[in-house]
Amino acid sequence: MSEVLFYHLERQSLHDVLPILLERTLARGWRAVVQVSDPDQRDDLSRHLWSYRDDSFLPHGTPSDGYAERQPIWLTVDDDTPNGANVRFCADRAAPADPAAFERVVIFFSADDPDAVRDARALWKPLKAAGHACTYWQQKAGGGWEQKG
Repeated sequence: MSEVLFYHLERQSLHDVLPILLERTLARGWRAVVQVSDPDQRDDLSRHLWSYRDDSFLPHGTPSDGYAERQPIWLTVDDDTPNGANVRFCADRAAPADPAAFERVVIFFSADDPDAVRDARALWKPLKAAGHACTYWQQKAGGGWEQKG
C-alpha cells in the first residue's frame, strides 16, 4: 500500500510548497506526476517551476512539451503517468485514480476552499480503509509542517 499525505495549505500557497516537495522527491531519485484539474492551473505551475528561484529550476514537462517518458516531473490534468513516477501530487481538487500505483501520494487542499476541504475529508476514509498509510500535515505558525492526529 501507499503512503498518502494530506497537506492542509493554510499559510502558504501551492506555489510555495510544491517546489520544495518536488526538490525532495528528485533528491531521492524518484519521479513525480503533478495532477491538477484545470489546464490553466497546469500551465501556470509549469511557468512557476521554471522560475520559482533565481538559482534553480525544476525539470519538468507537460503534454505540450512532449517526451513524457523522459520528464522527471510530469504536469497533467489526467490520470496518466507516462514518466513512471513514484509519487503523485494532487492539487486543485484532483484526486488520485489509483493510489496503490505509487509509493507516495500527496494531496494538497486549501483552507480557503471549503469544497476542497470537504473533498479531502471524503478521500481520507476510503483510502485509510483500503490500507493506505494516511497522514495529515498542518503548517505551524512559524513555518514548517507537523503531523497531526
